[in-house]
Amino acid sequence: MTKFGDLINVEIPVLIDFYAQWSEEEEEPTGVVLRDVVAALGDKAKVIKIDIQKNEILANALKVKGNPTFVIYKNGVMKWRQSGEQDANTLITLVQQYV
Repeated sequence: MTKFGDLINVEIPVLIDFYAQWSEEEEEPTGVVLRDVVAALGDKAKVIKIDIQKNEILANALKVKGNPTFVIYKNGVMKWRQSGEQDANTLITLVQQYV
């Protein structure tokens, strides 16, 4: 299991999608958006999804209340945070500011 600090303490920007999937049938809507972000950014950034139901201690420590909540880290420092749906172009533009 990887420690959260190890995930965010890197030189490239890290976009994290904190999400919760409330039922097995429900498709997680940001999945398609994040695939587009990954395709556009390649190895210039890291994109990670963290299920807040399976990582309650981390979600509580970071005060994640909205679903989804997006956060950008670089060198272990939070650079941007927003709750609510985001489109791929917005996320790509935000992450590129820290490349």
